[in-house]
Amino acid sequence: MQGKKIRNLSKNVTRTKLYSLPEAVALVVANSSQGARKFVESLEVAVNLDIDTKKSDQSVRGAVQLPHGTGKTVRVLAFARGDKADAAKAAGADFVGAEDLKEQILAGKSDFDRVIATPDMMGIVGQLGKVLGPRGLMPNPKLGTVTPNVAEAVKAAKAGSIEFRAEKAGIVQAGVGKVSFSEAHLIENVKAFVGAILKARPAGVKGTYLNRVTLSSTMGPGVKVDLGTIGE
Repeated sequence: MQGKKIRNLSKNVTRTKLYSLPEAVALVVANSSQGARKFVESLEVAVNLDIDTKKSDQSVRGAVQLPHGTGKTVRVLAFARGDKADAAKAAGADFVGAEDLKEQILAGKSDFDRVIATPDMMGIVGQLGKVLGPRGLMPNPKLGTVTPNVAEAVKAAKAGSIEFRAEKAGIVQAGVGKVSFSEAHLIENVKAFVGAILKARPAGVKGTYLNRVTLSSTMGPGVKVDLGTIGE
């Protein structure tokens, strides 16, 4: 019965209304323009947090493995040598190397979406801070992208692991799947993403933490979600 009700929802979105998570996902999918475009839109999630990003004890950053991936092809670049390099290649890394990769990146190479490094490579990777930092690609142990288990990190990135970080306004945004996914899979991905943000709550944040969650397709209108339905 609930599924039938969701399918019959109007495409009109009331911007001030809070929709249940299933309703919000259904509206986003209904308002996507996948049939009229040459690309399939993503389901975008914007989470507004009540934090002060200027305070070091209120930074929000982390990574989450989406249960159904993002639907995107992730190009992984791995800094590793020897057996670790071989393991990274076997796991599906698109680019593997050391000093040679550093030189390529300094020369303008940018066709990659995730950078992973073994701990011994950070002396080299550290020289790329001004290039990788602005793109949010600098490997970080807290995010699992600086690790001796480079093969597992590569596999996770390929399978749909995404990183998140609160912007200056306290908003965390990410694409959590394609509108061509089943609504059930999109709902599970949204729950995993928001759940990871909740787990990343800084100790310095008192009182309200999660203010608002809004869903949209790449080109569609925003739909506000009733926070009480995300944990259902």
